[in-house]
Amino acid sequence: MSPATPTPAVRFSSWQERVRAGRVLVVGDVMLDRYWFGDVERISPEAPVPVVRIARTEERPGGAANVARNAAALGARTALLSVVGDDEAGAAIERLVADDGITASLYHDPSLPTTVKLRVIARQQQLLRIDFETRPSQEVLSAKLKEFGERLRGTDVVVLSDYGKGGLAHIATMIGQARAAGRRVLVDPKGDDWARYRGASLVTPNRSEFRDVAGRWRDEAELTAKAEAVRRDLDLEALLVTRSEEGMSLYTADGPLNIPAQAREVYDVSGAGDTVIATMAALIAAGASLADAVCIANEAAGVVVGKLGTAVVHPSELA
Repeated sequence: MSPATPTPAVRFSSWQERVRAGRVLVVGDVMLDRYWFGDVERISPEAPVPVVRIARTEERPGGAANVARNAAALGARTALLSVVGDDEAGAAIERLVADDGITASLYHDPSLPTTVKLRVIARQQQLLRIDFETRPSQEVLSAKLKEFGERLRGTDVVVLSDYGKGGLAHIATMIGQARAAGRRVLVDPKGDDWARYRGASLVTPNRSEFRDVAGRWRDEAELTAKAEAVRRDLDLEALLVTRSEEGMSLYTADGPLNIPAQAREVYDVSGAGDTVIATMAALIAAGASLADAVCIANEAAGVVVGKLGTAVVHPSELA
């Protein structure tokens, strides 16, 4: 997985047919993103807070389900393996991912309320977010681990989407199994303990997540040194740091590759990391080089930040 040099003027269209043949398995923490849209016309007499009159609601797959949704939107044959509660929100996630053409295996844990993130939005601004979440039981996670091993045979690339909700308690074992089977493993990390990601093919932190692990840097040279130290210490083939307005930086044994950000209006960055790792997975499954995959993932990120909430990018939106 050398970064090589990006193909001049690389476009998703040149990979689109091969992406349709690629097989991506997404494993991790799923959640239901709920949006309540309304208008604020007054302040509550009970407390100094706005009163929102709700006009409409939306539901979208979130977390690992949003990663799977993004990969499927690009045309990849996508499977999703996760845990939900035996409740209405879990049923909603199953329905939504099925509508997106994703082959989902969602284990139902009766003791687990499905993770829900409820956002209240008025006048194009988020006023409030309410989270409902509980960690899944070990019994359900063990059953998921067994199916993971079985699904590897029909997979080209594995994405482990870690949102810190407990769904990837066996992530080190999963990485080991996937690499032993010759499958590339992409990890979207969470927290400051990255030892459990050792041996992954690619880890994709954002700038803040990488700073929490490696510490601050003064310039590009120090950032490169820190990235290379983390990459070697964790035996990673590559490390991709997404840097918001500074674009993306890919680090491999062949050195850094810096991709400038797309000049787009930023509306909402939530879910942009999901789009990046899903695009990388779809292209790597199709046989693209890391350099070409990063260039197209950067373009996809530039599109999705112009949309509200967790969203996807379609092939027609990539120049």
